[in-house]
Amino acid sequence: MLRDFFLGFIKIHILHHAAEEPVYGIALIAELARHGYELSPGTLYPLLHSLQAAGYLTREDRVIGGKVRKYYSITDEGRRAISEVKPKIAELIDEVLEGHGPLRLAGPQEPGEENEAARRQFIRED
Repeated sequence: MLRDFFLGFIKIHILHHAAEEPVYGIALIAELARHGYELSPGTLYPLLHSLQAAGYLTREDRVIGGKVRKYYSITDEGRRAISEVKPKIAELIDEVLEGHGPLRLAGPQEPGEENEAARRQFIRED
């Protein structure tokens, strides 16, 4: 399960860098390693292919030093995804790391208690 969480982080990281400039596998592996992720090409390339198949990345083959290198660039759909996910990341960081937000979730409601439950959801109880 932990691997699934990290793969989600890695996908967002890939899109972030692909939005800055075209990226390729070995450079991404090095960048992700800088952040503590140890990925093999056998893990990274299926992720890149899935992001491409989902329409978030496009691929361009370039010949570098006599070898074909696959560069990935973000698409408009990928930019929309990053724009949508950024506020959710900020909210998650604010709640999980900074300790802001409700300490507990609101429980089930009786009819007529909707307003009180909504109000209490955002009140920290110490």
